[in-house]
Amino acid sequence: MDDFGRRAVLLRRMAWLCLVFVLLITSLSAFIRLTRAGLGCADWPACYGRALREQQQGGLAAVDDSAAVVAARIAHRVIASATLLIVAMMAGTCLWPHPRWWHEGRLALALLGLAFFLAVLGRWSAAARVPAVTLGNLLAGFTMLALAWQLARSAGRASRVRPPAGLRACALAAIAVLYTQIALGGLVSAGYAGLSCPDLGACDTHGVSWRALDPWREPLLDAARSGNPAGALPQQAHRLGTLLLAALLLPLGIVALRRGPRPSGAALLAFFGMQAAIGITLVVGALPLPLALAHNLVAGLLLAATFDLALGSPPLR
Repeated sequence: MDDFGRRAVLLRRMAWLCLVFVLLITSLSAFIRLTRAGLGCADWPACYGRALREQQQGGLAAVDDSAAVVAARIAHRVIASATLLIVAMMAGTCLWPHPRWWHEGRLALALLGLAFFLAVLGRWSAAARVPAVTLGNLLAGFTMLALAWQLARSAGRASRVRPPAGLRACALAAIAVLYTQIALGGLVSAGYAGLSCPDLGACDTHGVSWRALDPWREPLLDAARSGNPAGALPQQAHRLGTLLLAALLLPLGIVALRRGPRPSGAALLAFFGMQAAIGITLVVGALPLPLALAHNLVAGLLLAATFDLALGSPPLR
């Protein structure tokens, strides 16, 4: 194997390792965030949002120092540091020696910028009380996941399956809706509004305001009630967005299955079906923590699959 082949193999291995690490980071971040919100606690749903309610009433919030949370925080820091190092090595591998891989290099540099952004944002994440910090973590983390998936599949390979122009335009529109959905889901999570719409059919929007959609506004919780019933507006918008997303993704996946790229179309339909089923079960089951974590993970995978249709990628091997 010549030097070019060795570089390609090395880059591909680093890219897949980076993808695994980003999956772990986003999952650990979701576990820490959702556990702090109260999901999975013993006296559910009374404990939902308890820490923030105590802070807003002038008391000291009880810190969850369980072994699982402590281990998750340590693992998150270690894996995030390792990911930053791997991304820097990938950028150097792509752009320093000849021949340079410009496409992979741009992906690696974008990953590097997002990693630095998340590292800076992490200084405020633990004590943050405004949804904007949660949204920054979610959107940047999922973008890293999608770019790492692209890099892992394209590293060192010359051929790429380019989607038709119409398919690409629809995929880009779906990505925009997906980011909106992720942001709305982040507002629901950071606003402690997961129980604001306990029924599948409708939400009680009495008394809510547009301020619930403001990511820079700290959610004000009722001392006598669990969660945040006033946060029903982003919850309802998130559900309506699912219908819009279905109208975009289902035809997109079917067309991709028929005309190609078929693996991306199959992945898109599978992840969307999983996400819809998990979302319904979350509502029916009153937010069980394992399903909330799965909802977070599959959202990132769905975004990565949609990126495949928008940007093009080599066939799965």
